[in-house]
Amino acid sequence: MWSRRRFLEGISTLPLVGGILGSGALLTGAEQARNVAANVGRDYFKELGIRPFINAAGTFTDMTASLMVPEAMEAIDYAADHFVMLSELHDAVGQRIASLVQADAAMVTTGAASAMTLGTAGVLTGTDRQKVMLLPNLVDMKTEVIIQKAHRFGYDHAVRNCGVRLVEVETVPELERAVTWHTAMMLFYNNNNLVGQIPDVEFVRLGKKHGIPTFNDAAADVPPVENLWKYTKMGFDLVCFSGGKGLRGPQSAGLLLGRKDLIAAARLNAPPNGDAIGRGMKVNKEEMLGMLAALEAYLKKDHAAERREFDSRAETIKQSATAVPGVEAEIFVPEVANHVPHVRLSWDPAKVGVQPEDVIRLLRDGEPSIRVRPGSEVVVGVWMMRPGEDKIVARRLREVFERKS
Repeated sequence: MWSRRRFLEGISTLPLVGGILGSGALLTGAEQARNVAANVGRDYFKELGIRPFINAAGTFTDMTASLMVPEAMEAIDYAADHFVMLSELHDAVGQRIASLVQADAAMVTTGAASAMTLGTAGVLTGTDRQKVMLLPNLVDMKTEVIIQKAHRFGYDHAVRNCGVRLVEVETVPELERAVTWHTAMMLFYNNNNLVGQIPDVEFVRLGKKHGIPTFNDAAADVPPVENLWKYTKMGFDLVCFSGGKGLRGPQSAGLLLGRKDLIAAARLNAPPNGDAIGRGMKVNKEEMLGMLAALEAYLKKDHAAERREFDSRAETIKQSATAVPGVEAEIFVPEVANHVPHVRLSWDPAKVGVQPEDVIRLLRDGEPSIRVRPGSEVVVGVWMMRPGEDKIVARRLREVFERKS
């Protein structure tokens, strides 16, 4: 099969093409071939004055989340060399993903936030194209989404984009009283499952009881791998995941899983449809295939071996940091989101001679640059490190502490 690279290489080796097609054709082909060769090893970030870093934090969006797996990049390169009909690809990729994660239906979105907007839009409009065109003007549509007060979070704006009002509740009786003919959906923030008074299973039960679709935002909740089908099997009508975190697909991609009718409705609110609230949330063919390939690779992975590797990295960092007198460290795994080992460091600044913000700054400004989790304490996330970087982080942490001790 012909690829862009083969085409350019071929042109660059045909000196007589100019005599047949004209000098302009030869020049263009040769220039393109030289550009391809010149771009090999090009340091774009250095040219732009951007300094890369070791990711000792995690899959934070502003830190560009994760590094894509090679399978995703291969799929992206493949897609870049072909034209296809976008809707056909949406259908085919959605069907494949749904079969892989044991869901009724699925679609690739531009991240989890986009999935929240499109899923909500689908609940509101159904397959009524007139309603699709009207959003966020809720003419002849329901207007309220119930959410636990403890589940309010920065990304619920993605739901409010559709014009709905969030109705806060705290208890089961409050939720049942909040249900009216205005209620379109019930929103659940999976990260706060242990914080709210209504846990996931009960939340789903109440949704079924009142005939209201339930939506679970589980954006950062892979691993464990079982979460990819846990919540749809639990009964949530819609579930979303980020594609660029633990799945290591394109950062600008996500997954929306759930009921066939709701996914079909969400698709009507998404590109390539023009007059729709999600028109700006375009997923290109490269991202669709990249997301599919990343998911396939993730499902084939030896997750137990990966966890052992994460544990080893965390222990390496803990041992190095605690070799400095006065520095303590604990390895912990968040209960829900980002469910992987992290290392929390603690010390008495008066005795060790350095403040947490100084440690964060010195790691960031040193060589190589290292970014840890933002906050008032020093927490190291190990799962986005490349092989061997745990030893670099361990050494640099010890140097920073000893420099001030």
